[in-house]
Amino acid sequence: MIHSKANIAALLGGVLLALPVTAQEFTLTLHHFLGAQAPAHIQMLEPWAERIAEASDGRVRIEIYPSMTLGGRPPELINQVRDGVVDMVWTLNGYTPGLFPRSEVFELPNVFENDPVAINLAMRAMMADIEEDFAGTEVMFLHTHAGNAIQTGSTDVRAPADLVGLDLRTPSRTGAWAIEALGGNAIAMPVPELPQALQRGTVAGALIPWEIIAPLQLQEQTDFQIEGHDGYRIGTSVFQVSMNQARWEELPEDIQQIFRDNSDEAWLAEVGQIWRAADDYGIGLATEAGNTHVTLTEDETAAFRDALEPVVQRWIDDVTPQGVNGAALVANARDTIAAQASAQ
Repeated sequence: MIHSKANIAALLGGVLLALPVTAQEFTLTLHHFLGAQAPAHIQMLEPWAERIAEASDGRVRIEIYPSMTLGGRPPELINQVRDGVVDMVWTLNGYTPGLFPRSEVFELPNVFENDPVAINLAMRAMMADIEEDFAGTEVMFLHTHAGNAIQTGSTDVRAPADLVGLDLRTPSRTGAWAIEALGGNAIAMPVPELPQALQRGTVAGALIPWEIIAPLQLQEQTDFQIEGHDGYRIGTSVFQVSMNQARWEELPEDIQQIFRDNSDEAWLAEVGQIWRAADDYGIGLATEAGNTHVTLTEDETAAFRDALEPVVQRWIDDVTPQGVNGAALVANARDTIAAQASAQ
């Protein structure tokens, strides 16, 4: 039997109508400030995006844009996601001082000391206490790095007095307060600018984890890496992976659940381990290059701890007039971190 083109088209149309509708795809952009070779990109963001894609049977695709390739500077990331310029960001809360007052509690020295797994889980457990900070976004997960150590170009540091008068880079106001409490001068700048600042002598060092040594090749610009006894660090930085609120609400419930399931407690524990391992790799890179890794004694560490405790009260005094119960948050954070650490 011979069919006309019209008849064939009609037959094909009927077949197509009888086929199941192809699952809708959701392509989401994720913008961040570090390079594509940074551990955060390779070991955390890419695997997370791959898990989301796999769990959704390919319905969700996350396109990751490192190194601010979609434009702007790192402090602008939070507004990019809130305004819907991008779908998601990975960013450092401290780049926008004062915008995240509640979650800052986890950055404080002597609140965070040395356990990124415990603090990641504590932040999740206390999300109801800090969620007001994240208006306009849906938080996928919060995490920290392994904690701020001291890295210097040529200064061997064994006591707070060794930092008096030094210009030190910090990403956040809590870090700035820590530097000031130790007698140094805090210089705020996004981390990609640090190598050039060290080379030019704009700063003498930085309050920063070992993890960043590898992506920025800091072993070439520093001679000393200093941390306290038992891995004691001078506070930390809180990071967020967040989605634009309106974009989140457009996603069907089953897709939202996939994001939740792949951003759970097990993932946060894994993220803490990823950052700890990246930190170990970074300090290994520095010592292999001939740098001096200083581990303070218990007494030397106690001197830093005592000098830094006023930073906690400074934070409480700052956020209380904003309607934030800073004292309660500090007590709760310390208790929750301790509970999470003992549960590991």
